[in-house]
Amino acid sequence: MYAITGITGQVGGALATALLKAHQPVCAVLRDAAKGRAWAEQGCAVALAEMTDAAALTVAFTGADGVFILPPSEFDPAPGFPEARAVIAAVTTALDAARPKKVVCLSTIGAQAEQPNLLTQRTLLEQALRRLAMPVTFLRPAWFMENFAWDVASARDQGVLPSFLQPLDKPAAMVATADIGRIAAELLRQEWEGFRVVELEAARRYSPNDVAATFARILGHPVRAEAVPRESWGSLFKAQGMKDPIPRIQMLDGFNEGWIEFERGQQGSIKGAVALETVLRGLIEAGA
Repeated sequence: MYAITGITGQVGGALATALLKAHQPVCAVLRDAAKGRAWAEQGCAVALAEMTDAAALTVAFTGADGVFILPPSEFDPAPGFPEARAVIAAVTTALDAARPKKVVCLSTIGAQAEQPNLLTQRTLLEQALRRLAMPVTFLRPAWFMENFAWDVASARDQGVLPSFLQPLDKPAAMVATADIGRIAAELLRQEWEGFRVVELEAARRYSPNDVAATFARILGHPVRAEAVPRESWGSLFKAQGMKDPIPRIQMLDGFNEGWIEFERGQQGSIKGAVALETVLRGLIEAGA
């Protein structure tokens, strides 16, 4: 049995679907019983647990051949990342008590960076899980292509792709969530010792200009990338409701300055199979 957290999201859902297609038993670990019914209908066992509830997670993880950890993303964390630390404490306590055969944890590109930023939440998680006495794989994917869902309306209606990734001609590592889920399913079924890091990106890198050109090709009208001035980021994020935009700004700086990058470099990463155009077409169709 493979216990999957975050199964209601794109990555967790793709992972669970891949396992089910391979006729592998899956336990959906989620907090909403209503959302669990759809997975139960597909043959999954269902365990109800908040990601901060160590006791419930222990029950869900006990007897598992493998556990997939997908911590909830906190985009506006309080200073010191208390939200992430609460999840980390519960997850590590549960894994230590349940002792599953192996763990695959969704981390991120740049988790090894020492500079503080929004992704430090994943750095803290990796540091905690490395102390566990069981095999652990940290899957570090690149920038999610699905992040461009936020830009569909602007590209379609105004012909503009506002970009925080800069400069506009700099290629960035990206990957589709379908590839992340597929690779995570493969990793869960492997055997290894100790801990390891697996870095994942698409077959090629895309600049914001490339993304705009791909939108233009799909939509059939010109789309241009437009850099969002850095000096406006703080006020813009606060206007969107963020209490503290600094961690997010630090993260974007990390991508743009190059210190949020793969630890082993582009040549050491696994390459996904899904192209950017496939993802953008899906996003446009979903938003139509």
